[in-house]
Amino acid sequence: MAESGKLLADVFAYLDRFDLAGMSTMQVNDLVDSFIVNDLDARPASKGQYGYAYALNASCNNVVCHGVPSTAEILRDGDIVNFDITLEKNGFIADSSKTYLVGEVSPAAKRLVQATYEAMWKGIQAVRPGARLGDVGHAIETHARRSGYSVVKEYCGHGIGREMHEPPEVLHWGKPHTGLTLREGMVFTIEPMINQGRHAVFTEDDGWTVVTRDGRLSAQFEHTVAVTGNGVRVLTLRSDERIPHQ
Repeated sequence: MAESGKLLADVFAYLDRFDLAGMSTMQVNDLVDSFIVNDLDARPASKGQYGYAYALNASCNNVVCHGVPSTAEILRDGDIVNFDITLEKNGFIADSSKTYLVGEVSPAAKRLVQATYEAMWKGIQAVRPGARLGDVGHAIETHARRSGYSVVKEYCGHGIGREMHEPPEVLHWGKPHTGLTLREGMVFTIEPMINQGRHAVFTEDDGWTVVTRDGRLSAQFEHTVAVTGNGVRVLTLRSDERIPHQ
């Protein structure tokens, strides 16, 4: 799992090199697909999963998750876009996502993206042996609400390993001291989707793309984490990241 996570972090480091403005989301998909296969000798785990045909999800502005890459969707100055990428190496899968700011982004959009990133870390910091999944969700929801945002409830984190989606479900809201007790060796994702407006969402006619009902912005970040003997290890930690102090 750690090897897969490290390689997936390398994918985001590769993606960071590009000026996304003017690129189509399909161009980004093709770059990522080629890099995973040809440079990392790994497999884009989302391809073929549930009939999905691409190496990533590209969720722009009011798209909450599962955005499908397209040659017609051109990233513009002021957009925010989440790229959600999975990678399999030697039979083990890692899952991570990052919301990018394209060009000059409005202060309101920047605040949403920053608060979402912070909310993910609040959840990660709640992970330790003996903690409960409700502690993780409560930490995320509390930070989002204090920042003036809402948490999408229809989608959640998940166990991961030899399959992309394994038990347990990791909700991004909850009550402290409730839910599954965490044990050393568990591996799962934490991936809050935070909305600028109301939490209500709906799925478009393509059967994949989930958008905010009120048309306002949504942001997401995701890491794959492992419960260690005394805390948490972030398996998909990128080289430009530092684990925040509690």
